[in-house]
Amino acid sequence: MGLKSKIILISGPTASGKSKFAIQLAKKINGEVINADSMQIFKELKILTARPHRNDLKKIKHHLYGFKSVKENYSTGNWLKDAKLKITYIKKKNKIPILVGGTGLYFKALIDGIVKIPDIPLIFRNTIRKKHSKIGQKKFYLELIKLDPLCKKKINRNDTQRSIRAYEVKKFTNKSLFDWYSETYSDFNQDSFIKLLIDYPRDKLVERISLRTNEMLRDGAIKEAKRFYKLRVKKDLSSNKVIGLSEIKEYLDKRIDLTELKEKISIKTRQYAKRQSTWARGQMSDWQKIKFDRLKSFTKKFPKSA
Repeated sequence: MGLKSKIILISGPTASGKSKFAIQLAKKINGEVINADSMQIFKELKILTARPHRNDLKKIKHHLYGFKSVKENYSTGNWLKDAKLKITYIKKKNKIPILVGGTGLYFKALIDGIVKIPDIPLIFRNTIRKKHSKIGQKKFYLELIKLDPLCKKKINRNDTQRSIRAYEVKKFTNKSLFDWYSETYSDFNQDSFIKLLIDYPRDKLVERISLRTNEMLRDGAIKEAKRFYKLRVKKDLSSNKVIGLSEIKEYLDKRIDLTELKEKISIKTRQYAKRQSTWARGQMSDWQKIKFDRLKSFTKKFPKSA
C-alpha cells in the first residue's frame, strides 16, 4: 500500500510542535492538514487555542479550523462526520490527508468508529449520579460489576467517570457498554493509518508552555477573552473550557495580577498536557513515537510527492 492510500495522524501534548511538523510533512508529501483539536474549531478564539498562524495557513491548505461559533455545540460525532468528508475531498484531489491535534477522542472515533449508544435522558443520568454520590465509589463499583460483570476486567475500581457511564448505559439500554463497543466499526481499514505521536520530555515541555503563554498574552489573548465574554456564551458550552478564559476573567476582575495570570495559565496548560500524555499511554500504545528533536529528520524519510 503506497503513501497515496494512507491517512496520516499526528498527535502529542499541547505545545509539542504538532502543527509545525504537520506543515513540514504536508509540503514534502503533497498533503493537506485537517484539524483534530476540539478547541481550535472556534472562530472567535484564535490566540488562546493556538491556532496555526495566517502565514502557515497560506503555505498549506488547512481544514476545520476556526469554522464554528463559540455559541454552538460541536460533538465528537459532528467532527467525525466533517473529518470523513474532508478526507474524501483531499483524496479525490490525489493529495494526502494529515490529521493533527491533541484531542484523543477525535482520533479514537476515526480509528475505531463511534459508539452509537442511544441518548440517555438527563433526568435518568442525574439519578445515577445521585446514587453514586450517596453510596460512594467503592460500593457503587461493586453494584456495577453485579449489574454488568463485563466491567470487572475493563474498568478500574477507582475510575469514577467510567463506572458511572457503564452503569447508566447498562441500566438504560439493558446492554453492556462493552457490547456497544464491540459492535462499533471504523469506516477505514486499520492499515490506512500512519499514526505518529510526538514524544516531548516533561521539563522541556514546561519551558515551551511558559514561552507560549507569554506569546499569547503579548499577541492579544486578553482582548480576545474580553470579546468572548461580551458574547455571553452559555456556561454549559464547551468553548468555556478553553484554557486562559477563566484566568483572564480573574485578572480583569482584579483578583490576580499579570504575573499570577501567566502562572495560572501555564499551570493549567501543564495539567492538560499531563492528561494528554496519560491518554496516550493508555489509548495510543501502538502509535509510532517520534522524539521532538527528530521531527525534521523524520520528515526527510518520507518519499517526496509531486
